[in-house]
Amino acid sequence: MSTANLNRSEVTLRSSAVSVTGYRVELDLRSAVDPAVSTFRTVTTVEMTSTVDSTWLDFIGSAVESVEVNGRRIAVAYDGARIALTGLADVNVVQVVALAEYSRSGEGLHRFVDDADGQTYLYTQYEPADARRVFACFEQPDMKAPFTFVVTAPQSWEVLSNQVPVQTDSNAAGSKTVTFAPTLPISTYITAVAAGPYHRASSVWSRGELTVELGVLCRASLAHYLDADDVFDVTRQGLDFYADAFDYPYPFGKYDQIFVPEYNLGAMENPGLVTFTESYVFRGKATAEQYQRRANTILHEMAHMWFGDLVTMVWWDDLWLKESFADFMGSLVSVEATRFTDAWVAFAIKRKAWAYLQDQLPTTHPIVADIVDLEAAKLNFDGITYAKGASVLKQLVAFVGRDAFFEASRKYFRANAFGNTRLVDFLDALSATSGRDMRDWSRAWLETTGVSTLTFEAGELVQTDPRPHRLAVGVYDYGDTGDLVRTARVEVDISAERTPIDVSAGSLVLLNDDDLTYAKIRLDAASLATVESSLDRIVDPLARGLILSSLWNSVRDGELSVFRYLAVAEQFGPSEPDLAILSSITADAHFAIQHYVPLELRASAAAGWLATAWKAMFESEPESGRQLAWARACAAAAAIDDSRADALRAILLGESPGPIGLALDPDLRWSMWIALAATGFAEPDDLDRELRSDETSAGRTAHARALASLPTAAAKERVWSAATTDLTLSNDHLDAMIGGFKAGVDAALIEGYAANYFASLRTWWSGRSIEIARRLVNGLFPASDDTTAVDQWLDANADAPASLRRLVLEKRDNLARDLRVQAFNSAL
Repeated sequence: MSTANLNRSEVTLRSSAVSVTGYRVELDLRSAVDPAVSTFRTVTTVEMTSTVDSTWLDFIGSAVESVEVNGRRIAVAYDGARIALTGLADVNVVQVVALAEYSRSGEGLHRFVDDADGQTYLYTQYEPADARRVFACFEQPDMKAPFTFVVTAPQSWEVLSNQVPVQTDSNAAGSKTVTFAPTLPISTYITAVAAGPYHRASSVWSRGELTVELGVLCRASLAHYLDADDVFDVTRQGLDFYADAFDYPYPFGKYDQIFVPEYNLGAMENPGLVTFTESYVFRGKATAEQYQRRANTILHEMAHMWFGDLVTMVWWDDLWLKESFADFMGSLVSVEATRFTDAWVAFAIKRKAWAYLQDQLPTTHPIVADIVDLEAAKLNFDGITYAKGASVLKQLVAFVGRDAFFEASRKYFRANAFGNTRLVDFLDALSATSGRDMRDWSRAWLETTGVSTLTFEAGELVQTDPRPHRLAVGVYDYGDTGDLVRTARVEVDISAERTPIDVSAGSLVLLNDDDLTYAKIRLDAASLATVESSLDRIVDPLARGLILSSLWNSVRDGELSVFRYLAVAEQFGPSEPDLAILSSITADAHFAIQHYVPLELRASAAAGWLATAWKAMFESEPESGRQLAWARACAAAAAIDDSRADALRAILLGESPGPIGLALDPDLRWSMWIALAATGFAEPDDLDRELRSDETSAGRTAHARALASLPTAAAKERVWSAATTDLTLSNDHLDAMIGGFKAGVDAALIEGYAANYFASLRTWWSGRSIEIARRLVNGLFPASDDTTAVDQWLDANADAPASLRRLVLEKRDNLARDLRVQAFNSAL
């Protein structure tokens, strides 16, 4: 059995016996420019105290060359994940010399070669436990220590880490060695290194006597797309807000933000060197919703400088202590400190949709979860920990008050700076500032599962799965101009299954108005009729978002006809001004057609939706965000309906004019070519020609997806073989191939791979990194008209790793929901 999957009990014992006083990590990255070299030299020196004579360091790499304990070389005992340390004294200096591996999966030290110019770029990504892929360490969050990084790399490269360089030495053969200042005590998972010919923009932020150097970096070939000024503006606004709200100066020196390729996440909160997906460097026109999403991510990661980096959870059970808080703060600060004053709309209709979905799976878990090992931790970066947790914090602020929440945060930071905490530590701070015993609230919200559903029946508010809520009920009616405006609002505390609510009559009653709590809402019949006739007359975008969220949840739960939802989307989507709402409408309609419309009615529904999107694309205001949103919706819709394929092809070839003002940037063009490939209206020669006009890494990835989308048996066989056997595929290229494999509407092309999928699951899980294995398990799950095959696998593999079974159970539940909702709509 592999020893890589650290469990909670063993690391708790380790941290009780061992304390680290400092790390020195030396990385020799000169070989990175040679693609034939797969490893790099890593030297770790650990200063530590110990009450035991033996323990272990974590390391996953190619080889361990030597281990020294207090100047004495000991025999190397290395099993591929752990390095045994023996002969320890009370105070120790341990040095490990090893060979680590460059990564193509985004775990550890990722190496990327830019197709545009041949340049090599490196960056690290560790959370929850991949620092051990770069240097030997105690890979657990409660063993915090100062880190000194020393990196040798090509002379011309930018070399970055959490702290500023304090010494740079030139070496022979065009290299340099950069020594960085020691960090403050931090956990291994937020240490970071990046190196390569990155383009840099610089600025500063000041508050009183504190000045923070700011940097924004990206690949050189993307420099002309980088809007660094906008990133700096949001960064300064965030630092201003947090300085006031938390009353604890930003503690980590500089603040670099770097956009990196082939990134598995949206971003990562490494103090002093925050990493972001470079999809936030827009290669063409972007909508206001995209800018809002980027700002939210910047502010989310910035919140982590306090919630997560300054004060860190003891173990991954309390992951929510950083992620829920950062998710909440990202939206709050967007609204209160930036131009994105409607950020709560996106939170309500998008972020919470993720939470509702996750919370209805059989694998749902409390916000404060029971995380027994690292594999479980990896899978708990999910909609519960992030979006439900943030939603519950929004409810908490409504419950105890904003002032009490922020004063508790300040007390929490002062008491626990550079330390580790558990749930009880924040609850105690909150109880002290609010004057309330927060244990009952915690038991109701943080330590339970599931989502309540709220309905309004005969003057009573009815909830399933009763919990204490503070929420608002809004009454809307037609005003003098014909708009639907709120005419009454009642804010109430409820906890029982049924609560009388005294509200006046109106055309629309909206439960959870202003989105204060976490619950699904159902519209009564009269309110639903109002929505179906007059959604566009509701002025408040948050109210519209909550209503559309309610409709979508009702469709998913098999309580509202999918065709009524599509009718609302087709009638009101083209005039929807809020781009977060519009992007949700277009995404949900597309998903509904593929998953919830019965098979025999799917073609007509797909054609109808494409007709709506096509018309809206041509009729939207030229050069507007709405026009771009509808163009993207057209590309998605054209992948499952070919009624506009000839017209779309003519636009791409320049044979017919497209919508006035629509810029066909490379990403939009590729999405359209991928749609044509999926429906059989593009040939490999077309795709090769498009690649010649976009010889970039993004272009090559899109080209791979387009080829994988071709509706031929040969294309699907090539993709299956590459995805499941080619270990050199990067994470992005694997995603592209899987997306293409599943594209199109001819299920017969890939149904024969189902047996191979189930036969391969355990091999993938044991033989691949968890990031790659998860992509294979989720992405290649076969479509079916019943759950027989997946049920048989689950029955026969009761002893499979719990994390693998969790993924399969979730895919099984999604399939069962699809079939259940299709049956509901067939019976109407």
